[in-house]
Amino acid sequence: MNTFRKGIAGGIPIALGYFAVSFSFGILAVKGGIHPLTAALISLTNVTSAGQFAGLTIILASGSLWEMALTQFIINLRYSLMSLSISQKLDAKLPLWHRFLMAFGMTDEIFGISAVQKNPLAPSFMYGAMAVAIPGWVLGTLVGGLAGSVLPAFLLSALGVALYGMFIAIIIPPAKADPAVLAVVLLSMGLSCLFYFLPLLKQVSSGFVIIIVTVVVAGLMAWLKPVEEEPSDV
Repeated sequence: MNTFRKGIAGGIPIALGYFAVSFSFGILAVKGGIHPLTAALISLTNVTSAGQFAGLTIILASGSLWEMALTQFIINLRYSLMSLSISQKLDAKLPLWHRFLMAFGMTDEIFGISAVQKNPLAPSFMYGAMAVAIPGWVLGTLVGGLAGSVLPAFLLSALGVALYGMFIAIIIPPAKADPAVLAVVLLSMGLSCLFYFLPLLKQVSSGFVIIIVTVVVAGLMAWLKPVEEEPSDV
């Protein structure tokens, strides 16, 4: 029980951050014609900010299921790597159903607070973090969706501009700290502009634009600026 309470304590700041981000997701979903409860269900069953925003873009553009599946696979592939990493901290005898439940709640932030825990990692710690983080994500979506369904059009337009400001605020600090991140941002923006303005490239659907930009920029930067491996203590 102590580890569960410790997980809750670690998950509270995450839940507050999730509420703010998912609030914007709920507004965008409702603006696109999705019911607030449906938007909340999407958040409950996915729990992935980048994947949900990309998926919403594809839904609103009437993209194909292939676009959706491939986009989600590429964007959310990192969660598989995080789960593999965390699995090394678990008791070897831990039942499979525990591992599946923990993998469902694997997010960047929950991975961060779980990775620094002592071995073996207790499932109750992650369950405590999930118990507040996931409701924060879902509740933020629902409140944002309900607000989007009752707020006047001019205010929604203003919030739409604020959302872009939020995304800019997310990328500026790491871009200032790391030239490689700045290069990723600039390359992604430039390539996206090409798909938006060039007549031939404009024919490509928004879902495949996300896939192409992600694969090309990530692959190029992995080749030019590979992450240096830390020296092993063994």
